[in-house]
Amino acid sequence: MAGYSAAVELTRALIRQNTVNPPGNETRCNAILRPLLETAGFEVLEHAFGEGRSNLIVRIEGADKSRLPIAFTGHVDTVPLGTKKWNWDSFKAEIVEDRLYGRGSSDMKSGVAAFVDACISRRDELARGPGVLLIITAAEETGCEGAFALTCDSSVLGVAGALIVAEPTANYPFVGHKGAIWLRAVAEGVTAHGSMPEKGVNAVMKAARAAVRLDDFDFNQKRHNVLGGPTLNVGTFHGGLNVNSVPDCAELGLDVRTVPGQTNASVTAGIAIVLGNDITVSPVLDVDPIWTEPEHPWVQQVFAILEPILGERLEVRGAPYFTDGAALKPALGNPPTIILGPGEAHMAHQTDEYCLISRIDQAVKAYIQIIDAWCRGHQR
Repeated sequence: MAGYSAAVELTRALIRQNTVNPPGNETRCNAILRPLLETAGFEVLEHAFGEGRSNLIVRIEGADKSRLPIAFTGHVDTVPLGTKKWNWDSFKAEIVEDRLYGRGSSDMKSGVAAFVDACISRRDELARGPGVLLIITAAEETGCEGAFALTCDSSVLGVAGALIVAEPTANYPFVGHKGAIWLRAVAEGVTAHGSMPEKGVNAVMKAARAAVRLDDFDFNQKRHNVLGGPTLNVGTFHGGLNVNSVPDCAELGLDVRTVPGQTNASVTAGIAIVLGNDITVSPVLDVDPIWTEPEHPWVQQVFAILEPILGERLEVRGAPYFTDGAALKPALGNPPTIILGPGEAHMAHQTDEYCLISRIDQAVKAYIQIIDAWCRGHQR
C-alpha cells in the first residue's frame, strides 16, 4: 500500500514482527532498525542480555562538544494478545482510514518509528551540533528489564542533556510519571486434613486477614499536585492445593504506585509493618517515579513547540503508568525528561489496538522541531 510516510511504513514493519513478551524476541525489530540506522550514518551498538533479547544504543557524536546530546527512548516488546478474538490481524499492520491496527501500534512501535525517522532526517544537523542518543529497549513490559540491564554498565550510555520517552500520550507532553512497587507477600501455615482443621495452621486465612488490613492503608503522603496520590491494589491471591486440606502457603500480589516525594523503600517498609510478622514481603519490581519541574526552560520550549501543533493551550500533566525513563533518567545524569509519543494511551494493551496515522506524522513533525531547537542551542 503506497502513499504513507516513512515513519508509518516503519511502524508497520515493526508491528509485523511478533515481539510479545514473554518471550520477547526483540532482535526481530532490531534486525530492521539496525541496518536502517547504520545506513543513515549512525553508530549502533547492540546490547544483548538474553537469547533473542537485546537493546540498541544508537549515536551520532556531535561536533559541538560544549553541549550534551538529546536522547530518545522507546521499547519494541509488547504485551500478549489476550484471550478475546481480534477483529484485525494483530501482526498484519492493516490500515483502515486513519487507524493502523496491530499489537504494539500505540504501545509503542509508532513512537520508536517516529523518533527514528525524525533523527534520520536531521542527521547532519545533529552531527554538526550536540549529537543524539537513541535507546531502543527490550523487555520494558516486564519491569524495564532491558533498560535496567543497560544501567549496570555506566560506559554504555554516557550522559544526555534532555530525554524524550516516546510512550503513548497522543503527542501531549507529560512531565513525569508515578513509580511502581510490585510486592510478593507470603503467608506460611501448617497443612492438615480438611476434616481436622484444628491440627493445622491455615495460611489462606492469614493472608486474607492481612489483605483486609491493607484495605484502608494510609500512605501518610500529601497528594502530588499533578500525579495525585499513591495507590495500592491487591492484584492476586493464591493459596491452597486442594479443597480438603488446610493450606500451608498463600500469596498476595500487591501493585503499589508511588509519587514524587516518597521513597519506595519506606513505602515497602510501611506495608510490611501493616501486614504483620506472619507475612514475608519481597519486591518483584521497584521503579521510582520521575518528575521534571514544568518551569524548566527546556520543558517550556517543548510546550511552546507542541501548542501550535496540537492547536491548544497545554496544561501540566503526568502519567499514572511507569516507563523506561525511571531507569534511564538517573543513568543519563538526571536530564529534564518528557514523555511524548504518538500512540493512544487508552489503546495500550487493548484488543484491536491501533494508533492514528495522523498522530505518527504529527510526532515526527514535533520531534524534528524539538531537535532543531536543541541544535540551535537555546536550551542547555
